[in-house]
Amino acid sequence: MKSPLLNLIPGDTYIHKLTGKTKVRTFVILLIYIIMSFDLRLLLPLFIAGIIGLVSLRPEWKTLRYFFIVVAAVNLLNIVLFWLVNPDIGTFWCGGSRTVLISFTKKLFISLETLWYLSIRFFKMITSFLISMVFILSITPSELAAGLYSIKVPYKICTIFSIAFRYIPDIGRDYENIKISMQARGVELDPKKVPLIDRIKQNVLILVPLIITSFDRVGNISNAMDLRGYGRGKTRTYYSEHEEGRADKIFKVFYMGLLVFSAIWIVSRIISPPPSKMWYPFS
Repeated sequence: MKSPLLNLIPGDTYIHKLTGKTKVRTFVILLIYIIMSFDLRLLLPLFIAGIIGLVSLRPEWKTLRYFFIVVAAVNLLNIVLFWLVNPDIGTFWCGGSRTVLISFTKKLFISLETLWYLSIRFFKMITSFLISMVFILSITPSELAAGLYSIKVPYKICTIFSIAFRYIPDIGRDYENIKISMQARGVELDPKKVPLIDRIKQNVLILVPLIITSFDRVGNISNAMDLRGYGRGKTRTYYSEHEEGRADKIFKVFYMGLLVFSAIWIVSRIISPPPSKMWYPFS
């Protein structure tokens, strides 16, 4: 069963052809860049780059649509809860000013500062999701292991990540096989005919044999790796890694420059904190 998100074979696009080391290092530095600031001027270029990168990978948009809907819905709920807990949170982030737009009660209101902060927070989460999707869609499990090893993660942990991602499609295939077998035995799982609670109960029953078969697979993999002497060496090489090409060198200049910029940005705000914790154009 082929996963619409995970690649076992490298693709043929510009980003696909990068080495695992380049992909992992770029992704880690981009995450640092996203986390360090709520400045729209910094996030907007990355948001645009994320859209361009995602389009260039030519993904299955029909499948990705559901992920975008779920992520957007969860983050909107998060934004609403933030507002309910502290309607005046924007005042803290935007330098102390408060411009009330709508007032429901004395303690429950919508201010321009809170609206700005929550909008930037939502935008930041969507940008992070875009970058994550580009990373996931462009990398294979072997490249992920090689990339993690390049940033000094112990290779045994790298292998765990690689095997886990490699077997996600197999787990999905086993789930579908068990589901079809149960339907062949007369268990109704059609959403149009069965209530949600009953379908949840049936799906729980599917998970039991699925967990058992997963443990069997883990045991087989462990035995095979022990027989091949895995873990005896102090270092490891990865067949998936190839020589760095021109694109890798371009990305290396990009992520090293971004790393330097991020370090300067963080240190400058520690030494000389700005009057407001985020850029606010209406102050």
